[in-house]
Amino acid sequence: MPEQLRMKVGTVTPKQLVVYEEFGREIPGFATRTVQASLEDARSSQLGTLGANFSLSSSNDDLGYMYNKMCNELEQHLKACNQQHSNSLLFHAMKNLLEAVLAARNSREIMAAVTLLNKTVDSLLHGLLKCQGESQEIVMRFRDCHLLVLKGLQDPRAYGAMWTNKNVTKALIESREPNKYCVDGIDCLIKTRLVNMQQFDLYLTTAMENGFNYSVVSFAMKLVFKYLFDETTTNALLEAKYADLYSTIEMLIRIGKNSRSPPEELSRLIEMIGTSVDNSVIDRQPGGPIGMMHSGISQAREFDDPPGLKEKTDILLREWVTMYHSQGSGKDSTKAFSTFVTQMHTQGILKTDDLITRFFRICTEVCVDVCYRALNDSTVSANHSLTRARCYHTLDAFVRLIALLVRHSGDAANTLTKINLLNKVLGLLTGVLLQDHETKNTSFQQLPYHRIFIMLFMELCAPDEVLDGISFQVLTAFSYALHVLRPSKAPGFAYAWLELISNRIFIARMLHLTPQQKAWAMYAQLLIDQFRFLAPFLRNAELSKPVQLLYKGTLRVLLVLLHDFPEFLCEHHYVFADVIPPNCIQMRNLILSAFPRHMRLPDPFTADLKVDLLPDIKFSPRILHNFAAGIPSALRKDLDLYLKSRSPVTFLSALRSHLQVSNEPGVRYNVLLMNALVLYVGVSAINAIQSVNKMPSMSTIPHSPHMDVYQNLAVDLDTEGRYLFLNAIANHLRYPNNHTHYFSCVLLYLFAEANSEHIQEQITRVLLERVIVNRPHPWGLLITFIELINNPNFKFWNHEFVKCAPEIEKLFDSVAKSCMQRKESGGVAAITGASAAGGAGSVSGSAVVPSSTGSGHPSNTMGASRGDQVVSPSAPVSDS
Repeated sequence: MPEQLRMKVGTVTPKQLVVYEEFGREIPGFATRTVQASLEDARSSQLGTLGANFSLSSSNDDLGYMYNKMCNELEQHLKACNQQHSNSLLFHAMKNLLEAVLAARNSREIMAAVTLLNKTVDSLLHGLLKCQGESQEIVMRFRDCHLLVLKGLQDPRAYGAMWTNKNVTKALIESREPNKYCVDGIDCLIKTRLVNMQQFDLYLTTAMENGFNYSVVSFAMKLVFKYLFDETTTNALLEAKYADLYSTIEMLIRIGKNSRSPPEELSRLIEMIGTSVDNSVIDRQPGGPIGMMHSGISQAREFDDPPGLKEKTDILLREWVTMYHSQGSGKDSTKAFSTFVTQMHTQGILKTDDLITRFFRICTEVCVDVCYRALNDSTVSANHSLTRARCYHTLDAFVRLIALLVRHSGDAANTLTKINLLNKVLGLLTGVLLQDHETKNTSFQQLPYHRIFIMLFMELCAPDEVLDGISFQVLTAFSYALHVLRPSKAPGFAYAWLELISNRIFIARMLHLTPQQKAWAMYAQLLIDQFRFLAPFLRNAELSKPVQLLYKGTLRVLLVLLHDFPEFLCEHHYVFADVIPPNCIQMRNLILSAFPRHMRLPDPFTADLKVDLLPDIKFSPRILHNFAAGIPSALRKDLDLYLKSRSPVTFLSALRSHLQVSNEPGVRYNVLLMNALVLYVGVSAINAIQSVNKMPSMSTIPHSPHMDVYQNLAVDLDTEGRYLFLNAIANHLRYPNNHTHYFSCVLLYLFAEANSEHIQEQITRVLLERVIVNRPHPWGLLITFIELINNPNFKFWNHEFVKCAPEIEKLFDSVAKSCMQRKESGGVAAITGASAAGGAGSVSGSAVVPSSTGSGHPSNTMGASRGDQVVSPSAPVSDS
């Protein structure tokens, strides 16, 4: 073979290099490498040499640049570890990783990149699984080295996020045991967004085999716990993370429910998920519409779009906005929509579900960006009308596009396609909002999201023969989306959120137009979300101006419900009272004052009113909540046994230990359990009395195991616990029914039979603080208080606490005179502040200021509180 063509050992000769330099000058894009770079490559291949310097400018192509960047950063990590950790297994794994990068760089073949990726994933999982005994520094550097290689491959200048994430996910799924169960490694890859979460979530769900593959179940439990509940997870991010592993979590919940003896760790995890992530009343079936929504929330955090898709989407959206606002092609024009769909087909947007999803996500981001720029534009920001008009110009067009696509998706007979598309879009909107809220923090703007949600709801609820068939599914989708975006998860969206749930069209759809009250539970869940968000501020009386505004808006919503939908408040009063802090007297009164619109309340000031002869007093109220489920099964079993046989005798003495959860003032007791226990015992007592053809009265309730429970709690509990216990009883003093009658008798009996004036003082305080706040007042509360102060058998005015101080004595005199004046004037509305049809009446007062004396840890003195006051509202927060 001629000398020029013969293979030689060593590097490229200067003569050969001249040829490549000539190619570089004559052929566009042909890159040359210097002799120095070649020599550096040769030196770097020596395992003992760690000082090579990879020049980032030695290659003109992007892939070479990224490989060299990886090599340089790996070299720096190796140099930093060379002295102290040269004998570490992790150090040798890092050197092997550098060799693998060099091999892939020299090859430039895509299969070499796949091999590098697989080796990197396998090495990371294996190293983190076997790193016990290694120093924290070397472990961190080991992890960072592997991540920088994978992030380098993910860079658009290399292979991009889509290719990298797909292959990392495949490597995880196909990895060998026990590497595939390395929770730390997989959690690390997920949090650095190197995993396709939809694909991995589906794999885990299938691999668990309905609970039969315990290795995978155990791994899934650990991964969910670590991923969801680490210290960096904020409320908004928690919901997004939940969406990432939605199917896995749902499968774990199903396994826990179906297993006869589920692992304790699984039960604890399910309980944490239930309290922290989601406790909605809405049915959630994996793969169903709600599953589609969580899929959308997860996909809102994926940014590995195909090249050019964002530009295409931006152009298409601009064209649609122009078509929507052009004369003759308005929002009702099907011709404009048909033309636009043709353009989407031409651009390939409608080829796959994934591309459609990405299209909606990018459109949402573009619309939101338009609004941010308009709101931050100093030339028009002073003119709010102009700013909003600029924002609405794009937002309304986008909303109309969504509505038309939902309407025309699938065929008329197949509504599931429309429902799934709507849930996917709402999931994307929700996910983008949560991501924006997390990123922007205090700079977050509510306006674009509020406009999209409210306008889309109105579009989909407008009279339409196609959409009418899915009206309930539309309500379910919006309710669940709003539940995901509840104020505790996205506080920056709280005002817009309250406006959405108080919108007159939304309330009417949820509570009036939907037949059979099917949407009542969903709306109740949204109100519970609002109460839970406000509770910490109200409990601690931390009412800054923003919280006052939010609280005032909530009270306005309650007044509208009291006036127009009193039955809704009647049937959900128990769950609302569960979450409203004890010191929020007037908020609770608003709810407890509701009564069915067909009922006409008797005047509580009628002389010699015979409550037990009222026709409505024998009927039980409807409570749409399984309150018995709030009592642990073991305690409920013991309670049932005691109520039947008064055994075991130790039950009463041990009852307080079930209710008390800590020794810290203000949070000593489990309030939910206290409320459930009081109602459960009361319902059981009423059933026992009615079973012998009697009615609850002062003569039928004594000397029963039920009253034994109440009297024991009244005596055994401390001041805080007794206050909560008495409040739980007072929560059932409502309109005429047998619950009101029974619990009124219980309070009066406890007062009469109390062995301590302190107990009588607290009973008086619980009643008085509810009476002295502004109207409305529950009917049952009034008849109980009037009976207490007027009936000489109770000797109310002889007690020391009535005249312990001049101001207290003056207060009681004032209340007594007020009652007498009302008695003379007559009329139920004068007391309850509500018409016989459930009207709200007038509510007056000053700004919202919950009193500290009405808190959950009351003092030992009387200290009756005026509770919270309300600025006179008469309309919902927003009718827009």
